[in-house]
Amino acid sequence: MADSVLYQLDGAVATITINRPTARNALTAESKVALLEALRTASGDDHVRAVVVTGAGPAFCSGQDLREHADLLAAGGSPLDTVRHHYNPIIATIADMPKPVVAALPGVAAGAGASLAFACDFRIAAERASLLLAFARVGLGADSGASWTLPRLVGAAKAAELLMLAEPIDSATALRLGLLTWVVPDDELPAAAASFAARLATGPTLAYAAIKESLLYGSSHTLTESLEKEADLQERLGSSADHQSATEAFVAKQPPVYHGR
Repeated sequence: MADSVLYQLDGAVATITINRPTARNALTAESKVALLEALRTASGDDHVRAVVVTGAGPAFCSGQDLREHADLLAAGGSPLDTVRHHYNPIIATIADMPKPVVAALPGVAAGAGASLAFACDFRIAAERASLLLAFARVGLGADSGASWTLPRLVGAAKAAELLMLAEPIDSATALRLGLLTWVVPDDELPAAAASFAARLATGPTLAYAAIKESLLYGSSHTLTESLEKEADLQERLGSSADHQSATEAFVAKQPPVYHGR
């Protein structure tokens, strides 16, 4: 894995860090490939039960590296092929990952960086963090799933406003709008994200995966189809060891212990 993306395991938690702090963790072709590799590694590792995605230094991710983008444009290339080849697989991997993904935002998340955060299941931000749907500022539409995730977080009208006006959103406003799960003091972010991910890692992993699957399915299917999907998932979970032990723990008035199987 490239140095531009770091992968660290701590028990059942995998932390993926975009590691280009001097460039506000802007994404180059190399770092996008490395980020996708890291996400796929975490997704496929049965020992990993929760994932944190964060950025090194004072930023989360400022989106596409526009220096690389400009160089490709000047050379007559097709830099926006990266949406299909890089960004789309990254977002799909997060959405399909059968375990919770937490975005920890130490600072700005802009453009595809904001979209990356929105694709995660939870977003914890430092007070100094901000969001910027910067696409229109460079004459582009939304990408990396923002046209899908953003309306589901804030509604269609507010999503259009945020995307078209492309103005910075401070952490307090983002929290009020529902773009963030919660906000913590700047120096408490790493510990808060690690603690929350550790809590998720001891939780009912199979249930989390089923919830993610049903929400994704329900977003594009009818009520009747979604009811049937829920029934299928419940049948699958009903035979799991976690469900059996949790039910026994409930009857015995004891806290459940989950093993993700």
